Amino acid sequence: MTLNNYILKKTSSAPLATFRLFFGLLMCASIIRFWYHGWIEKLYIQPKFFFSFYGFSWIKPLGSYTYLLFIICGISALLVAVGYKYRLSIVTFFLSFTYIELMDKTTYLNHYYFVSILSFLLIFLPANATFSLDNYFNKKLYKTIPNWTIDSIKLLLGIVYFYAGLAKLNSDWLFRAQPLKIWLPSKYDLPLIGNNLMQQEWFHFAMSWSGAIYDLAIPFLLLFKRTRTIGFFLVVVFHVFTRVLFPIGMFPYIMIVATLIFFSASFHEKIIAFIKSKLKLKTDNIEVIETFQFRRTFTLKIVSVFLVLQLLLPWRYLLYPGELFWTEQGYRFSWRVMLMEKAGYTTFKIVDRKTKQFFYVDNTDFLTSFQEKQMSFQPDFIIEYAHFLGDHFTQQGHKNVEVYADSYVALNGRSSERFIDAKVDLYKEKNSFKHKYWILPFTNEIKIKGL
Repeated sequence: MTLNNYILKKTSSAPLATFRLFFGLLMCASIIRFWYHGWIEKLYIQPKFFFSFYGFSWIKPLGSYTYLLFIICGISALLVAVGYKYRLSIVTFFLSFTYIELMDKTTYLNHYYFVSILSFLLIFLPANATFSLDNYFNKKLYKTIPNWTIDSIKLLLGIVYFYAGLAKLNSDWLFRAQPLKIWLPSKYDLPLIGNNLMQQEWFHFAMSWSGAIYDLAIPFLLLFKRTRTIGFFLVVVFHVFTRVLFPIGMFPYIMIVATLIFFSASFHEKIIAFIKSKLKLKTDNIEVIETFQFRRTFTLKIVSVFLVLQLLLPWRYLLYPGELFWTEQGYRFSWRVMLMEKAGYTTFKIVDRKTKQFFYVDNTDFLTSFQEKQMSFQPDFIIEYAHFLGDHFTQQGHKNVEVYADSYVALNGRSSERFIDAKVDLYKEKNSFKHKYWILPFTNEIKIKGL
């Protein structure tokens, strides 16, 4: 099949419609859950200082208006689910959700990033072609859509899984069973398996190896019809088990529902028919149009560039020297999921450059316990906080301010090592994408075989 023939290939619009419905409902539930647990207040209202992503320091929580932002995000997610004013709704959801994600780097999780880029992709896909309120109000329903619109979601999911598997092909994960060897024994309170399997070293290795094999294999199992049912069964088992073991929120449910996109159009048409029958929905007065038409060339270019970027971005760590797990330069946005257990202790010394008088900072005066924990072992947090402290004490009237960090970090069960060069004035250093030379070298070695 030529590229042009592939681009022109059509398929049922049903899979994209069910994907839109379930994605929107889960996102709405996620926003409600976040509000219900009081995390808006705890994470975005109470803190005095917020860590920002480089280049996005202008994005900050909005005080009490942060609740309004979450309301907008939740309502737009619900409107995406029902397919009302779809394009406006998905753009609003993408912008509001991404703004929430960027407000404080402390809360970064891979699955927040996944939701953000997935919602961006959905902006360019005709997810309201069928089974939407837009159909009802516009009196038009589109039977088929370009096949590549569905394949783009499959490819994005495949990247997430496969790259997560490649990232596990390192000596810590495969040959030391780290960090699972640290985490699993703490689950002693689980019924039946807590005091047995969770304490066994062989089980830690079995989980490590099976996790790597699962991530690498699952895109291919889902891709082919003969293995799809087995693949989906493994998806359900894997994500339910990880949900029991780790507090990872809605992510397992998102991934379980998302992988339904791999099933045949007839499967999704049955889901839609079932929902219609239960809700007694009628579409008698809606005109059925064979194919959804849109600006193919423009949309294809945007989606293609987006997917190529997703393929390349995780490899940017190769541009930096040093051990990736230690420096974390190029670590985020790369589907390296739960590969590290880092613990750090970082204190800051404020020095008068001329008199050499100094004092130490009590981090609890500025940071929450969660923020301090994350700051203590992540270099971009440390440099940003150092600049905040320098600015703060300069404004307080201190002269010739210098800021030094006394930092120790332990990685994946190893002994603690000095992390930051204590002789470098971090207040003079600029935060950028360049290599941070003031991170001291890692004295051990983690052999990276894959990503």
